[in-house]
Amino acid sequence: MRFKHLLMELVPYWPRVLVAAFSALVVLALNLLIPQFIRVVIDEALLGGRFFLLLWIAVGIVLVTLIKGIFAFFERYLMEKVAQKIIYALRNRLYVHLQQLPFSFYEATPTGQIMSRVTADVDMLKRFYGFGIMHLFQGIVTFLGVAIVIFSMHWRLAALTVLTLPITVMAIYSFSKKVGPAYLAILEQLANMTSVLQENISGIRVVKSFGREAEEGDKFNRQNLMLLKKNLIAVRIWAYYFPFLSFLTGLSAAAILWYGGREVVLGHLLLGELIAFNSYLFMLVMPLRMLGWVVNLSQRALTAARRVFELLATEPGIADAPTACELTSVSGKIDFHEVSFAYREGVEALRNISFSVAPGQTVAIVGSTGSGKTTLVSLIPRFYEPAAGVIAIDDNDIRSYTLQSLRRAVGFVSQETFLFSETIAKNIGYGDALAGRDAIESAAKAAQIHDFIISLPQGYDTLVGERGVNLSGGQKQRLAIARALLKNPKILILDDYTSSVDAHTEYLIKQALATLMKGRTSFVIAQRIATVVAADLILVMDGGEIVSRGTHKELLETSLLYREIYDLQLGGKSVACERSDA
Repeated sequence: MRFKHLLMELVPYWPRVLVAAFSALVVLALNLLIPQFIRVVIDEALLGGRFFLLLWIAVGIVLVTLIKGIFAFFERYLMEKVAQKIIYALRNRLYVHLQQLPFSFYEATPTGQIMSRVTADVDMLKRFYGFGIMHLFQGIVTFLGVAIVIFSMHWRLAALTVLTLPITVMAIYSFSKKVGPAYLAILEQLANMTSVLQENISGIRVVKSFGREAEEGDKFNRQNLMLLKKNLIAVRIWAYYFPFLSFLTGLSAAAILWYGGREVVLGHLLLGELIAFNSYLFMLVMPLRMLGWVVNLSQRALTAARRVFELLATEPGIADAPTACELTSVSGKIDFHEVSFAYREGVEALRNISFSVAPGQTVAIVGSTGSGKTTLVSLIPRFYEPAAGVIAIDDNDIRSYTLQSLRRAVGFVSQETFLFSETIAKNIGYGDALAGRDAIESAAKAAQIHDFIISLPQGYDTLVGERGVNLSGGQKQRLAIARALLKNPKILILDDYTSSVDAHTEYLIKQALATLMKGRTSFVIAQRIATVVAADLILVMDGGEIVSRGTHKELLETSLLYREIYDLQLGGKSVACERSDA
């Protein structure tokens, strides 16, 4: 990331930037007049006896100050407006891009890192565009303007004034080379600390239940202490260079007083000119000091921009093919043909998965933890992309459909239920943005959660709290089921959907789903054999492979693993195989 890349963000707003730059030039020109007014007051009015000039000079200063204030307003307002618009667009770009990134990105990147880039780093860029850019421009033009004026007034004194300039430039360059990495380390450590904070807040129930508040406090303190140390490194750099720049300024002031005073005594320079010259010196010094501040801000902005645009440069990984079409009419036929998948290179999660499902059939997937059950069904809506093989819906490769239309056709109820900090109605309605209250209530009734909802003081308008904190696990699970049912998908995936409900609630949900799953192709992942005995096809998975397949009765006779799971759970007791499709 280079400085020119930051400047390119200004291009769409160039008319406002030009007006702001013009206003800055006007402010500079008026600033250059003030020392001349002082020179006239001393040399012409006071020492020259032309006292009538005092009134005119006073009026002139008032007018200059008023006009300068007007143009300073336009300069500041326009650049701040440009900065706000740039940041507004950048935040939107980041948010939209984050929505397109695959699950693998979120699994590999801590949430705190993402939040830090979207908030702290973007805010740093706002400060740069709102203040840094214009201060840099003002510093450059002020330095050039003052240099022209003082050389035209007394070139020998001006040359003596800028004698320390090369040392100043070298000091600023050295400062910029050191402060950039220092602020990069600060931003990265801030992201690490944010990750610890976010993780602690999200897992506060676990922390409290195990009484680990002190240990978590120590963990946060270590990250916070590291951030303190990195900030102190940056402060040390700042504290060294800026007093040094002030010392160089003092040398220039001393040179002016020594040499300029001699020139006044010898009659080569008027007193008012010397005082005006000294005023110009401070105008010359301020851009140099400001340059150090702008360099500091620029380095921080470049560091932040590098992290922000690195995030924007992350490839979505899973995207629509150029020829992708909408998946509109879905019968529900699904085929897996020699599908393999790996979360990371060299470690396969699925190997050579092949099976076919007819429209409307129910497929149950059983197996031990880590056997690949959830991974398999996650490939259907393209949450992940297979490393090899083809998955087809209605005899067409799922990659031939647009992601949005494919995922609209698939309803997914995960074992990890997520609810938004909204009302119950809005959480259920998330399944269909156009659904009315009647449709929402029908879905809730089908998921056996309606009676509970209407028992609440605010009914469907009750806020569930962050991540559904005000609800039990079973209640959240049923809301998630209602949300999926409202979507009315042709393909339904239930990933251990009864893991958080009691036996009675499980029975009620199964009765509701028995009707609702008719005509849908359904995938059911369950730990309990009793939940899947009536499925049309049961896939038994182990180590990322399908080791057995068939109906419940067939697998009891042909699959040792299935029989073992069955015996462990039910002790060999028979299970009724009434059709429940759940």
